[in-house]
Formats: sequence, structure tokens, C-alpha cells
Amino acid sequence: MVTNLITVTNNDIDTLRQISIETFSDTFGAENSKEDLEKYLESAYDSQKLEKEVENHESNFQFIYYQNQLAGYLKLNIGSAQSELQSDDALEVERIYIKKEFKRLGLGKQLISYAIDEAKKAHKKYIWLGVWEHNEGAIVFYQKQGFVEFSEHIFDLGGDEQRDILMKKSLI
Repeated sequence: MVTNLITVTNNDIDTLRQISIETFSDTFGAENSKEDLEKYLESAYDSQKLEKEVENHESNFQFIYYQNQLAGYLKLNIGSAQSELQSDDALEVERIYIKKEFKRLGLGKQLISYAIDEAKKAHKKYIWLGVWEHNEGAIVFYQKQGFVEFSEHIFDLGGDEQRDILMKKSLI
């Protein structure tokens, strides 16, 4: 498998925005109203907001390429960049998205391995993430990677409050 991870920079904001909207819509569009989805996408993937996220030294964005084609991306957070918890012992996997035509090629597993390596380099004790309670495929995937449920939170998708399951994987 020929894959490549490339760090996202401010020069990549338009590409990051496009792949974010595409992959989020493909993953969650069918189960949500068009209005809620559009509100969320406009807010979450605003170019200026993405630029600030990419510039944050406590966040790490990686594009993953498969055979020289952009296949997905990953966003990791430590410290105050974490969406919640903000534990000094933790690294958050905030976003992990693969384009639909590149799913089932092992790319998600490769991105999780990268996240684990980054967490270990930073001497973190665990990694964590949130996953929508109805995204059963993702939940099973994370369980296979050694993640366990430990809490939940509310995710606001354009005004629609949804339950996310919080999962973590111990690294010690």
C-alpha cells in the first residue's frame, strides 16, 4: 500500500475545507436534515476558523494520500486545543475522515497508529475521541483498535443536539 502523510499548512485551507465538507456530508448527510447539516458545515468548516485551527501549535492536521490521491485527513489536539477534557495526559483525535472511495483500505488504522505514535512521543497516557452513537461502523472500528467507552457528550449539529460516545485507549 503506497500511502503518504503530509502535514496540513495554511496553504492547504481550501483543500482542507473541501475534504472536510465532502467527508462529513458523506458520513452524516443521510441521517440529518439538510438545514442542520448546512448550518454545521458553514460554521465548523469556515475558512478563517480552519486557518486558526491549523495555526494552533497544540493541533496537528495530517492529510493522508493513497497512491498520490488525497484520501482523507486527521486532526489531533493536545492541551487547551482539546474540545473538552483538556487533560495534560491525553491526546484527542478530533477528526478522522476518509473519502468514501478510499474506505476499507486500512487508512483509518494507519491514522490511528500515527495518533498513538504522536501521543507516545508527547508522553501522553491515553488518546480519546468522540463518535456519534449512531455511527456503528466507526464504533466497531475504534473498539477493534482498543478503544473503550468512558463517557458521553452532546454534539451540536446545526442546532440538532446529538449524543456522542467518548472512547479512549490507554497507552500505559
